[in-house]
Amino acid sequence: MVKMKAISSFAALAALGLVAAGCGGSDDANVEGSNGGDSGESATVEFMHLWPQGSSAEHHRIVNEIIEDFEAENSNITIDMQVLSNEQYKDQMTVLSSSNQLPDVGMTWAAGYLDPFVNGNQFAPLNELLEEEGLRDDFVAGTLEAYEKDGETYGLPLELNTVYVYYNQAIFDEHGLEAPETYDELEEVINTLDENNVEPIALGNRDRWTGSMWYMYFADRIGGEDALNSAIDRSGSFEDPALVEAAAKVQELVQNDSFVSGFNGLADEEAKSMFMNDQAAMYMIATWDLPNYTTNEDVPQEFRDNVGYFKFPTVDGEGDKDSFVGGPGVGLFVSENSDVQDEAKQFASYFVNEWGERAVSEAGVIPATVVDGEELELPDMYVEVLEDLNQATNLTLYADVQMSASVAQTHLDLIQSLFGLEITPEEFAERHEEALSQE
Repeated sequence: MVKMKAISSFAALAALGLVAAGCGGSDDANVEGSNGGDSGESATVEFMHLWPQGSSAEHHRIVNEIIEDFEAENSNITIDMQVLSNEQYKDQMTVLSSSNQLPDVGMTWAAGYLDPFVNGNQFAPLNELLEEEGLRDDFVAGTLEAYEKDGETYGLPLELNTVYVYYNQAIFDEHGLEAPETYDELEEVINTLDENNVEPIALGNRDRWTGSMWYMYFADRIGGEDALNSAIDRSGSFEDPALVEAAAKVQELVQNDSFVSGFNGLADEEAKSMFMNDQAAMYMIATWDLPNYTTNEDVPQEFRDNVGYFKFPTVDGEGDKDSFVGGPGVGLFVSENSDVQDEAKQFASYFVNEWGERAVSEAGVIPATVVDGEELELPDMYVEVLEDLNQATNLTLYADVQMSASVAQTHLDLIQSLFGLEITPEEFAERHEEALSQE
């Protein structure tokens, strides 16, 4: 009941903020004392998140528990919480930022989503917090970087998704196959499945980001972890021979009948359904799907028992299998305009520290912070993935997330054309260069 009152009061404040926008209102209402924390003076920290009880019950419960624990340990600080659904949240961020009334702590996405808030001086730099609290080493390699602009960190990532190839062990066993370590071995697996009339790889490339993940892994393995990032940030080029070769490998897979029939017209959900109904042997997806292969009781136990995964193979002897494609999900920001910024940072730091183990053990979320899976009661696949992350050498953020909206659209369209054999690898590279040069 206490939390419900808190939600209501912040919602009312936010609504008032909408009415008062343009009247020069400030967020003084959240200041009950200028210096909370250990000083003994009270402070209220506004916190807005996007995990409603209805659609994200476990996330919602864990957030409430963390807040209760924080308030118990910091009796002079009250967390005034507002909860919105995903799309409502994005709309509210736009509205509140237009009147400089962002909550003291809120959730943000990485990369391009940060730009207007950072450029508008609405998110506080968090480098000092990371160093003073010793937080920096708690994060999986590559996750904080997704929240950096010009050397400053503006978000503390909470979630992390990395991309693997999942496979049906029963189908592999039936045809005497093992998880491939190299691209040559992957080709052998595909050839064997094709010869036995088994669809090798489920792919729903109507959504295009699904195909982008295949291209990104080839780029990483052939060109190294910096090749694609450099092309996007303009310190390199999409016409780098390694990136052209990566595009050629994609078309090689297509020409070898590696993907299910009609893959360029299928949605990801349709491809997922084929994999989960034993109609295809392999499926590339991020770790947000782990519950389907482990704990989701709606998925038949027999199928879950038969799912394994492998890291993307090396290609022609090149590549680091501990380098992943993926990205952090949402992270926490602290408002630059907060009147209780010290307390807001204190809460954000506490939240990140508490979120990791609870998120993975109670909600099945892979956190962006390093967690020792051996110390938790988790399905084996979770333990193995957490161990992978602890050993990760790099995380390359999804290409379309790194790019501006217009270039991302071009990239995704070109991905579908590449998989559809409608353009050559050279044209694929050239058109990326054209799009990026117009930024």
